[in-house]
This record gives sequence, structure tokens and C-alpha cells, in this order.
Amino acid sequence: MKFWDIGDPTCECEHCGAYFWYEERINKNHKAKKPEFSLCCNHGKILLPKPKEPPTILKQLLFGSGPKSNHFRDNIRSYNSMFSFTSMGGKVDAFVNQTKGPRIFKLSGQNYHQIGSLLPPEGSNPKFAQLYIYDTENEVQNRMHALGRGDRINQFHAEIVQDLKQMLDEHNVLTKSFRMVRGKFHEETHSNFRLRLIGKRNYDGRRYNLPSISEVAALVVGDFDVSRCDRDIIVETQSGHLQRINELNAAYLGLQYPLLFPFGEDGSREDIPLNENDETTGGRHFVSMREYFTYKIQEKKGEVPTIVNSRRLFQQFLVDGFTMVESSRLKYIITHQKQLRAHMYKGLEDAVLHGEINPSSLGKRIILSSSFTGGARYMIQNYQDAMAICKWAGYPNLFITFTCNPKWPEISRFVKSKGLQPEDRLGILARVFKIKLDRLIKDLKEKQIFGSVKSVIYTIEFQKRGLPYAHILLFLHNKYPNVGDIDQIIFAEIPDESVDPYYYKVVKNFMMHGPCGSARKSSPCMRNGRCTKHFPKKFVENTTIDEDGYPVYKRRDNGRTIQKEGIESDNRYVVPHNRYLLLKYGAHINVEWCNQSRSIKYLFKYVNKGHDRVTTAFSQSVHEEDSSAIDEIKMYYDCQYISTCEAAWHREPSVERLSFHLPNEQTIIFSDDGPIDHVANRPSVKESKFLSWFEANNTYEEARELTYAEFPLKFVWNKKLKKWEKRRTSAFSIGRIFFVPPGSGEQYYLRMLLNVIKGPKCYEDLRRINNHDHLTFRDACYAMGLLDDDKEYVDAIKEASNWEMSSYLRQLFAMLLLSNSMSRPEYVWEATWILLSDDILHEERRMLDNPEAELTNDELKNRCLQKLNFFLKGCGRTLYDFPTMPRPVFNEEEIDNT
Repeated sequence: MKFWDIGDPTCECEHCGAYFWYEERINKNHKAKKPEFSLCCNHGKILLPKPKEPPTILKQLLFGSGPKSNHFRDNIRSYNSMFSFTSMGGKVDAFVNQTKGPRIFKLSGQNYHQIGSLLPPEGSNPKFAQLYIYDTENEVQNRMHALGRGDRINQFHAEIVQDLKQMLDEHNVLTKSFRMVRGKFHEETHSNFRLRLIGKRNYDGRRYNLPSISEVAALVVGDFDVSRCDRDIIVETQSGHLQRINELNAAYLGLQYPLLFPFGEDGSREDIPLNENDETTGGRHFVSMREYFTYKIQEKKGEVPTIVNSRRLFQQFLVDGFTMVESSRLKYIITHQKQLRAHMYKGLEDAVLHGEINPSSLGKRIILSSSFTGGARYMIQNYQDAMAICKWAGYPNLFITFTCNPKWPEISRFVKSKGLQPEDRLGILARVFKIKLDRLIKDLKEKQIFGSVKSVIYTIEFQKRGLPYAHILLFLHNKYPNVGDIDQIIFAEIPDESVDPYYYKVVKNFMMHGPCGSARKSSPCMRNGRCTKHFPKKFVENTTIDEDGYPVYKRRDNGRTIQKEGIESDNRYVVPHNRYLLLKYGAHINVEWCNQSRSIKYLFKYVNKGHDRVTTAFSQSVHEEDSSAIDEIKMYYDCQYISTCEAAWHREPSVERLSFHLPNEQTIIFSDDGPIDHVANRPSVKESKFLSWFEANNTYEEARELTYAEFPLKFVWNKKLKKWEKRRTSAFSIGRIFFVPPGSGEQYYLRMLLNVIKGPKCYEDLRRINNHDHLTFRDACYAMGLLDDDKEYVDAIKEASNWEMSSYLRQLFAMLLLSNSMSRPEYVWEATWILLSDDILHEERRMLDNPEAELTNDELKNRCLQKLNFFLKGCGRTLYDFPTMPRPVFNEEEIDNT
């Protein structure tokens, strides 16, 4: 097997001239002579002004050779900061570059830009925009001192600072605006001026982005109504306060990045028209912020690549742009909280009958929905979709981790031709990785290198160093049940260099862990003197499956070693892998056989662990009455370290999420500005995916052979027409009915019936058991024998265990105790205690840092009862209040801690 080299990005977009790899074409099913691409201008729909060639001095510093240019490029973020008019409000993570590896830019928390007053407060040194006005006779030294003290100031070249100052004075319209204020202060020392930076433009943003001074700024003398300024920036004469700038202000990027926008060009605006308007834009008329950035970060034929060649400043620009896009989406959600309402149809009918006509008196707030990528609901829904696939396909067979190799030949050739390092063009790394990941998935599904594939789930995430990687779960028809089968596809030994030198080389480069342990105690994997990945492994003559169901791969003591960083490592340090994938893709690709007997939800939780969390504050921008709506957005801002972009989910087959509701309790979305009787009389309010299922059962005879969850196997939901239609292809989806916990009354019993009854045409059919009509869904469940001996609670806990963690299951059990719902709680306990305690052994092993620690069943039960008792105590009760339940045993230390 040879390494797969994708070549160089020699293809051009016919609309904007952006360069692409052939494998990035839209339609990969055939070999196109004129491939089409959409990552840049979306088939010509996005048109932005061609950037002017940068001033001579900046071009020489960015692209020239020699010590002066090299110094500038190494310190470009610092030089840009010297001339920035605004400061960044996010927290820059400086620690990430203190360890070994490529230098990257990482930001945590909510990001925003701020600007101070025209003059610094009394006794303070000038900063940022103030340096353009205050004490300009010493401007060069002031700028260097503003950024560094002591020895650090010697890192900067005064000559470069002077050259950049002259360049911006000559070319940059924002600089000229602030110099205009300086001139006014010199003329009228005691005058009280304000500078108004105008937010909107009156010209077409597709063809023109170089405003004049009058279009950018205006001096304001005397009183001024700030409330009428919309997105304008009003810079006060002298104040100790910083004001936040709206991301939609046309000068937002130019103020922060004077070296990337050396003429003071406009950045993203909300009123740049699309070059054409058709159905593919979803009815939009203007370029979105995301589209603006995807266009700007492409290297195009005939353009000087100022932005993409700005090294670490480009990293900052990318992260800043990502946070701007997310911020604009979240702001839309926040500002529309008051406009959108959700309420049950029955509630609207009652309101009309009672004479209520004001929509704002009804409905709950719609907050951060599952459609917002990266939000909590998005993560939870995708995780539960994955568990639905697992319920259908069984246990996954292989867990594959594929990590981008920044030294791939394609990347090395590209960055070398530009005089860059891989970390300078993280977007290129991500694009090459995506090409190779797509081909790897294709190898798994079409070439069937591990056999026929039943399902595949994968996520793409980014390491703290910015490198993309994918977690892949593979469900196969051939389950590889025997250890001999595992040996055919997974290897954990050093190959013979004399027999297979290339295989030996790639194992050496990518699949050797460490060095760590006593030989390298400073290794990142070391904690408390032990390797957190549990290397070195033990020598084993043959592959086995341990008593917990985990594979122990063959690692023979055959004398083979690999020297890495001057330290000899043997088979105990080899990361399990597959030879075919390793040779073809030349990267770290860990292949693991999945445990077939233990709960897999923890594996899915790991795959969908979401963003790395940090804590940050969110400045509320709406009234306190909406604080409940703000909370979820604030929780989202307790968010990731952003070094590139959010995780992306991919599932095959797809999952159809199936909502349901009681009669006349379908959710209706409506706005504040329409009378309720008009809303209630809309024909669409009586429609839902669930009610349409009844209609389909009336229409199609074959539909009556399927339960609600089975329905997407043969039928597809048409979102536009809001109806179910018969599938015309062999494709299918897996249905997942939304979970409702016990204690939800009739809704819970309705869901129980939906899991077993096939083809009902109406609600009455669901309550009709053996030709007898029951008054409630609960009565119908009793008639079907679904509620005998607390069986419904056992079934509920077992079903919830398919996706929920054991901590949730324990809380669920405790709430059932507190509500006195169970007639025989000891029976439910005995039937479910294994599920309730499923995380306890893992927790014990992690706490002891010992992967081989064991607990007996009695010890597991006791620990689980202790946790149940702790939760009940928080509700004012204990297990001693429930006579039939077993009670935990505490030792003296545990008693002190309870």
C-alpha cells in the first residue's frame, strides 16, 4: 500500500479565482473536467471588492527577505497591537505556547472589541487609539512602551514602528480621522469634542470598500443624542471607561487590524448584497458574516495574500472572525426572545375563549435551541441520535481516532512555497485533513477494508494545539468475535525493519507513545508520576479479552525496539493500529476493538464531549425579566477555548427525531405582534409531524405495519409540505421518539403505547385495546400489561440507560422514591442497580489512578446506595424513610463526610 498524496491546490474557482485541491470539488461522484467549488464565493453569489495591493513598506516587511522582515513577521501580532485603535475583550491563553509544539493563538470566553476615550484619564499613559492624538511628538517611543516594559521593549525596532506610522498616516482613512481630532485639539485646546465613527455606508459593498474620511468619521461638538446613533461609535473626549463596539460596524475589523486593512477598508457589513438571489440562499438578500470570512480567507489568483500570509496575526484574525460569527448568531437569538413565543394549541384556544388577545401574555421563551451548532441542546440531541443508531445497529465494533499530520507532503510543499510554517496556515491543515478523512470514510464504507459496514458515526474536533482529529465509531456486520479475528486487523507491535521498512518508519513516526515514565517524567501524559494513558502496557504472547470485556493486544517480548528522542521503546509502547490505514494515510490512526459487553454510552459521551469548558461572564443586554432565557446563552459562553472551529457531527444512517404530543397540545410558534385569534385560526397550527403520522396511516396500507419509531425506515418527512411520504430509494432513517421521564402523566403513557402499537389512525386507536375503548392512555397501558409490578419503571430506567449517565439514573430513581410512584421500590432496585452503579468502578479507578482496581458486587451496591442516600438528604429524606429499600453501610471516614 502506497501513501495517498492528493497533489497541490492547482484548481481555480471559475467565479472568484480561489485555489483548491481537485478533491475539494462539490460533486465527487464523477471526474469533472471543470470542477466546481463552493467554499469560497458560493458559485459567484458572494462578490467583495478586490483588495488593493498593500503599501510598499508593508509588502516588503510581509514578503521580503532579510533580518528586518524576519523580525517583523515573527512579531507581527505585537506590531499590529501597537497601532490597533481597539483592544480585544476575550482572554488570550498565553499558557498554551509555553509547552512544546507549534505556536498558536487561543482565546477563551466571550470575545469583543473595546475603545477608550480620545484622551487618557489624568495620570494615565495613552493606549490604542489615544496614541494617535496624545503626545504624538514621542509617538514611536510611546507605542513601544505601551506594549513592552524593561527588556521586552528592546525586542522591537523603532525603525519599523516609524515606517508603519508613516504608512498609516499616508494611506489609512481611520488614522487620518484620529489625526483630524489631534489637529482640532491643537487649534482649540479646551474644546470638548467627540468623534463619531459612522457605522453604516451608503455605497454598494460588493464593489467598493474604501471610504473617505467624511464617510468614516465626524467631529461632534456640544450636545448630541447618542440614542440615534444605532451602530455608530461615539468616542468621548476623556473618560476612564471602555465602550464595547458593535460587530456590525463597518470599521470593526479595520480598527483592530490596521496591518491587515492598511487603507482602513471596511470589514463585514450586514448590507452587502448577494451577487444574485435565488432559492439556494434561503430567501436572503445579503452576505452573511460567515460568508464574508470564508471569502476573505481564500487565496485567490491575482491578489496579494496579505491576510492569509500574516502568520500569527492571521491566527488571531481567524479566531476573532469565528467569535464574531457566533456572537452575531447569539445576538439574533437574544434580540428575538421577545418576538418569538411557544405555546400549546389548546392554550391558545382557551385564551381566545377567555378574550385574551395579547400574545406577549402567553408562551414561554424560546432560548438556545438544538439548531444552534455547539450549544448544549445540539450536543445532547446528537448524542441521543447516536445512541438511537446504537440501539438499532448494536455495539460498535471499532473505535478509530484519526489525527491530522502537519508534516504531510502536500502541506509541507504548500507552506514551503510561501515561506511559512504549518501553524501559519491552520486552514490549509484543516482542508487537507478533511479531504483525507472523506477518503478514509469512503475506504471503510465502499472498499470495506474491515468488512461490510452497517453504520458509521464520526465527529471532527480540534486539539488544544489546533490540529483537527476525528473520532470514528464503526458498526460492522462482521463483529470480529474471536481474538484471532482481532489480530487480522489490529496490530500493537513494532514491525521488522528489514522485511517492511516503510511500515517500520510510519510506526516509528506516528504510533509510538511517549517517551514517558521514569525515562521522561516531564511528558504531558504524566500525572503524579504515572502515565495517564497507562503506558507501558504489559508483554502479552497472544491477544485476549479481559474479564471486563476489553481487548489486551498481542505485544510479544521479541527484542524489537525503536529509539525515540534518545530513549529505547519496545512493543509495550506501540499504539494499536491498522497497517493498511497507517501506510495509506501516514498519520496517527489509533484503531481499537470496542468492548462488546459493557455500557457504551460513556464511549459516546467521550466522542461527543463537546467543547473544552472555561468560565466567563456574559453581560446581559436585555431586561432582567428575560434572565431565564439569557441563562442558556450565558452557559454557552461558559464555553470552549477557541483555536479554530466547533465540533461537527456526521451520522450514517441519519436519525429522524420524532416528536409527539397529547391531543391539542402541539407546540405553536408565533410572534408578539399578531392577535391570538389569528394565530389560533391558522390552518398550520393544527399540523404536526405526529398528527401527519396518523394521516399517513390512513392513506398507506403498508404504514399500518409499522410503529412510530419504525416509520422512518419506509417513509420520509417532507419539511416543506409537512407530510410523510413513501421513500422512493433504498435509503432509510432510524426513528428516535423523544424521551419523557416517568412522572410525566399521560404523556409518558402515550409514549409507552407508541413503542408497541402499529398503524393507529387517531388518538382513539391508541386507547383501543382488544376492541375496548379506554378513557386514558394509562388505562390502555394497564390493559396491555405494560404496567404490571412496577415494570414500567424498570423499563423506563433501562431505556434511559441507553443514553443517560448513571448519575442521572440515580436521580431518576430517587425522584420515583420521593413521589411514592413505585409500589415495590426494592423490586425496581434489584432489577436496575447494575445500571445505577455503572460509573462507580470507572470513578474508583480514575480516583485511584489504577485501571486494574476492582470492586465486588456488594461494594458496588453499597457505593450506589450511599450516592442515592446523599441525593435524598438534599431533598430532606434518606433511604431509612423507605422500609423495603436496602440501606448503605458507612465506615467512620464516610460518616464524617456525609
